[in-house]
Amino acid sequence: MTGVFLAALAGLAAVYGIGGTGRNDAACGPALDTARRMAPFARGDVAAVMVATESRRMPDLAFRDQDGTARSLADWRGRVVLFNLWATWCVPCRKEMPSLDALQAKLGGPGFAVVAVNVDTRDPDKPKSWFKDVGISRLSYYADPSAKVFQDLKAIGRAFGMPTTLVVDPAGCELGYIAGPAEWASPDAVKLVEAALGK
Repeated sequence: MTGVFLAALAGLAAVYGIGGTGRNDAACGPALDTARRMAPFARGDVAAVMVATESRRMPDLAFRDQDGTARSLADWRGRVVLFNLWATWCVPCRKEMPSLDALQAKLGGPGFAVVAVNVDTRDPDKPKSWFKDVGISRLSYYADPSAKVFQDLKAIGRAFGMPTTLVVDPAGCELGYIAGPAEWASPDAVKLVEAALGK
């Protein structure tokens, strides 16, 4: 009987995110207030951003930095993060990257960061070279050549293609997401991010 109860509890945890990542995480309740504040700014160049309507903790997405050191989304706790997945084979990703670089230049600091993770699975030097060739200078280079980070987001319904971008609050909770590119250096995007920052 105890085994049945524990199995049922595990099932509830899987569905509702009790005690771990997922939906209806009570600790992510404040993120919904922030998302509601952001909603009026999901317009114009960022009209496709879907602001959060339920409390959801993001999985602790793992990737590596330019030196090969293991990093994870948890490393940015305490900051609002614009978390982006991109690849060099993705034309909209390449087009979007300079605007992400410009957003980092404009708003990046102790309270906010753009974290763009490359998911090219073949030549690891190609995306690094592309960064230099295009003049991406404000974004730090992060990569996950296994593309597991994409699969982790796909498992929770947050990755349908490339690029994929999420807005995550300082506690690691979802504020919003977008499937597809956006003009992140636009006034519309800046206002959206500033709303996430409480400005």
